[in-house]
Amino acid sequence: MQTLQPHKNVFMKIHFISIGGSVMHQLAISLHRKGYTVTGSDDEIFEPAKSNLEKEDLLPIDIGWEPDFITSDLDAVILGMHAREDNPELIKAKELGLKIYSFPEYIYEESKDKKRVAVGGSHGKTTTTSMIMHILQYTHQRFDYMVGARLEGFDLSVKISDAPLIVCEADEYPASTLNKHPKFHFLFPHIAVLTGIAWDHINVFPTFEIYLEQFRIFIDKIEKGGMLIYNMTDSVLADLVEKHKRNDIQYQPYDLPTHHISEGITYVSFDGAKTALRVFGNHNLLNLHAAYLVTKALGVNTEAFISAAATFTGASKRLELVSKNMHTNIYRDFAHAPSKVNASIDAVKEQYPERQLFAVLELHTYSSLNVDFMQQYKGAMEKADKAVVFYAQHALEIKHMPDLPKEKVIAGFNKKDLVVLTDRSELESWLKKQNYRNANLLLMSSGDYDGLNIPDLTKFILNKD
Repeated sequence: MQTLQPHKNVFMKIHFISIGGSVMHQLAISLHRKGYTVTGSDDEIFEPAKSNLEKEDLLPIDIGWEPDFITSDLDAVILGMHAREDNPELIKAKELGLKIYSFPEYIYEESKDKKRVAVGGSHGKTTTTSMIMHILQYTHQRFDYMVGARLEGFDLSVKISDAPLIVCEADEYPASTLNKHPKFHFLFPHIAVLTGIAWDHINVFPTFEIYLEQFRIFIDKIEKGGMLIYNMTDSVLADLVEKHKRNDIQYQPYDLPTHHISEGITYVSFDGAKTALRVFGNHNLLNLHAAYLVTKALGVNTEAFISAAATFTGASKRLELVSKNMHTNIYRDFAHAPSKVNASIDAVKEQYPERQLFAVLELHTYSSLNVDFMQQYKGAMEKADKAVVFYAQHALEIKHMPDLPKEKVIAGFNKKDLVVLTDRSELESWLKKQNYRNANLLLMSSGDYDGLNIPDLTKFILNKD
């Protein structure tokens, strides 16, 4: 592990290869605000990264790679996932012997002297991280953070300062083109959370056992004397923890907290303190319990936690209420893996049992578009009253994947009357034809339904009746 040694009275000089990435540009902005000299390059920069960088005067003048940006006086080069091994800037950085870091490696370098919290798991890590951040901010704690979604009250998704604490969403995806190890192997937390394990990223982890091994390694990376907070209701995770015990860390299991639902509102109780919530669903209750244990370990008392939890409105596209009228709610959700789809559908159906549920899932990731992975979705949409699976030919083409036959999708989901669509106009037409009186619409995707205009569609649906 390389260590950065800041020069006294001299700002650090950092260059980003692939500065336009969703979290890379946020880190660049954060370091710029800290006082570092920051430069960057990319061969494509989209919104909102383009506007965000431009506001901070960090947007590259020209699009493309420029080896002349790589000079011997750079303190570090941070390499994004988008950059390939033959990147000319990367090649020159190697030739000059510069210190090259993946995103998570650099985060660790900036947080070596901080208390580190890392939230991992196949699902729920973004929301759990967001909950912890919200509670810490509500209780006026000083902390840095890294999270994979926009969160109300935070203008960036990455913050690096001189705060004594950092809270990180801990992703299992590879760190960079040079380092194929999962990102969460580089954070070395004092407090770790695991929310659950369900096979994902089949293009990176071709077997479930290989995927499972990454979580064993993550547990081994917890600092001695640290704590693992884990979801005991996840049988795969509980079994892994039971068989992979360390005697130099604490283990804190959690399950569903005491709660009830009344007139579409969820009420929860922790250690005798009660509150109504603005979020709902068993998965969010589990996430909140994990956040409670983390913030309790950081010194937040139960009363303060409850007050903060009552004001949490959720992370962007995590069961996000887009709009509603008297008889219809429309939600957007990032769910794409089978366990996430199942949890989101369960949550909406349990919260509004008297309403029909229209669930629309876009297959957009490598795993979800893989015919060999399709059987993992069996039963995932069973509780939806009307279910649609959508995927675009364009998504298969840009990922260089073979055709995905509709009959394979239908067989995989094993859902009666499942509608499978592959054309955006067909999807829009289907959605506009439905009767949404006393019904909710749940749109699940990590993409954009091949450019579907969701704001216009929302207005049409809510003004239909």
